[in-house]
Amino acid sequence: MASLPLPSWGSLTYAHSPNPLRIPSASDPKRTLPSLLESIIPQPRLSPLLFNGHLQTAIPALFPSAPAIHYKRRIFTADSETFKGHFAVDFAVKPLITGKKEGEEKLLIEDPVGVGHTDLPERTSYFTNAEFEALEQRETDKPLLIVLHGLSGGSHEIYLRHAIAALVASNGKTDDEGFSGGDFDVLVANARGCAGSRITTGILYNARATWDVRQTVKWAREKWPKRKLFGMGFSLGANILANYLGEEGSSCPLTSAILVSNPWTLDISHTILLSTYIGKHIYSAAMGKSMRALFARHAAEITTNTVLDPAVIQATTYLHEFDREVQCPTWGYPTEGAYYRDASSADAVLAIRIPTLCLHAQDDPIACDQAVPYEEIKCTPWVVMCATSGGGHLGWVELGGERWHAKAVTAFFRIMAFEVDLEGMVAPDTKAEGWSRESGYRSPFQYGPLRRKLQLVENSELIPGI
Repeated sequence: MASLPLPSWGSLTYAHSPNPLRIPSASDPKRTLPSLLESIIPQPRLSPLLFNGHLQTAIPALFPSAPAIHYKRRIFTADSETFKGHFAVDFAVKPLITGKKEGEEKLLIEDPVGVGHTDLPERTSYFTNAEFEALEQRETDKPLLIVLHGLSGGSHEIYLRHAIAALVASNGKTDDEGFSGGDFDVLVANARGCAGSRITTGILYNARATWDVRQTVKWAREKWPKRKLFGMGFSLGANILANYLGEEGSSCPLTSAILVSNPWTLDISHTILLSTYIGKHIYSAAMGKSMRALFARHAAEITTNTVLDPAVIQATTYLHEFDREVQCPTWGYPTEGAYYRDASSADAVLAIRIPTLCLHAQDDPIACDQAVPYEEIKCTPWVVMCATSGGGHLGWVELGGERWHAKAVTAFFRIMAFEVDLEGMVAPDTKAEGWSRESGYRSPFQYGPLRRKLQLVENSELIPGI
């Protein structure tokens, strides 16, 4: 008896260059990146009960459910004199207690580096020094995925755990190679002060804070030169990762990347957010509350910057008010609007030079559709936008509780890691360096997608990250 087709709700649309990247495989040597994606990314079967972006955004937060991912943490010391401090990197590992009674296996909850907190997220402990040294010395060519979470989040987030679960699942394998035993190893670079980590200087993080992910990627490349490295960012982490990809350009050590629910043009997303009652009083207020809580946990360290006034910061309500009182004086922006315009990644997409998949829901109430740089994406062969008609912000809840974005993530990274011929990629000549049309007039100007208004004062040249 033929099986009935699964019901579906929601549609997919793709935006990409008319002259796309060719990325051959054994079965199709002339396949393009868009046609590859269309063949592997499943149609969404979003729950009809969650029929708009607000429900898709809110229900996963109100009723959280996700695969149990176990982590071991290592505290990294920043290698930059400009951006001193520490940040926490969580490595997905096999379950920390397997077949043992609670308490038989002692987990390390005190950071051996000496700067970490002990209020770790659930299912997380620290590497011992010996364990971490053994991990660094392991020779392996297993693919490694480096992940960035959303605003004030961390490795414990529901949307993140759904996305990596299939990649790290051992599926009954008994080998001991890698962190988790799955087809991929995965680590999460937590933003400073997030996921129970400690801020050790007055430096928080912002939407342009690419220095910690740059150090993490550089470290992974030095330790494991045979690995293929991949990147994935969610929401604000997607904006940061997009900026990093653009800054690295053709020198990027990553093989490919996924950007999920990126707010892209931050000033537009901000304006749209404040234009509705729900956007301002629910979403912006909730994000402002989470950032105030982050500040409260690290107030002593952050306020070593004496320009900041703790009383004023705690009196803020909305995210833009927090950014006005913290991000602006910390980094030197005159207004939060100037910060949003400068930190946006919409232009950085033009400088990306690795295959990059963007996942977006057109009804996203936070990373709104109006902020997506569709025209810029059409100017580059390296980036493809896959947009669903529904799904909300980091939602995409399907019938039965599965998450559509997790299926898309798994399909993309597996085919990029194991099937396509990355050495045979062919990028068409799109005049990407000049961005000028053929005409009788040669412009004396040159467009630089990565030029920023905020520059390091000791160097007038563009410095990656700020």
